[in-house]
Amino acid sequence: MNHHLSPTLSQLAGLEVGDEVPVRIMGVLNVSPESFYQGSVHDDPAQLIKAACAMVDAGAHIIDIGAMSTAPYLKTLISEDEETVRLSSAVRVVAAQVHVPVSADTKRANVARSALDCGARIINDVSGLKHDPAMAPLIASYRAGAILMASEPVPRPGLPLQRTLRALQESVEVATQAGLPRTQIVLDPGIGFFRQPGIPWDEWDCLMLRELGQLRQLGLPLLVGASRKSFIGKILDQANPTDRLIGSVTCAAIAVYNGAHIIRAHDVKETVEAVRMAERLRPVFPLSAATR
Repeated sequence: MNHHLSPTLSQLAGLEVGDEVPVRIMGVLNVSPESFYQGSVHDDPAQLIKAACAMVDAGAHIIDIGAMSTAPYLKTLISEDEETVRLSSAVRVVAAQVHVPVSADTKRANVARSALDCGARIINDVSGLKHDPAMAPLIASYRAGAILMASEPVPRPGLPLQRTLRALQESVEVATQAGLPRTQIVLDPGIGFFRQPGIPWDEWDCLMLRELGQLRQLGLPLLVGASRKSFIGKILDQANPTDRLIGSVTCAAIAVYNGAHIIRAHDVKETVEAVRMAERLRPVFPLSAATR
């Protein structure tokens, strides 16, 4: 495992993220009925607020709201207008009720703009700024935080780690060229999103969790979102995402042990407990030169 370079602290909407602070928990909420895990879906505003407040009470540092499912194996595309209405409405009601930053999960710049105007302070872009050329300048202009996921618009040859590193490096370049400071960026290896031929997708996801520490060479904090995803279901023979809690918190603990700085999860209380134990048991990562 390569931990030779310690990610410097990032600031996601004022929240410090990095080796020198506790691992952060991002609670996942959706207003997309087509989402793969129905337990995360709350299309009634009162229920959405209740769920968000419960997550914060359980220890969530960020609430991430999605309005269009991004599961790569589902046909979930909705219009930009519909995503805008869903997401902006949800962000508005949640941001007014919680004291933690709200993240908007979208890859469309117009949708992101509306969400930022309604109170979102972080954009979680699963395309790594590669879907919409207007996204990077938009985030920079709002001085918002950015979570950039590894994404290959066109699949390339190569080993999983090499491909993930290259995809993330490309996204960081897009961000910095648009004026987005590195200190406002967190990287996501994209667990569950790489499904091209060449390696079974469950093997890919396990390999990325196992080798997560290698991504530290990019010098930026890492977010891992494995919660209730299909590779867990495949390994444990659990077709229903409702059954995948134990597998999910196990993956969260392993991700933290291997250097993750944020865990994105549907089940905040259980994840907090797993993360805090893993935090105490993991190797001590070296401080970066800038913080010595």
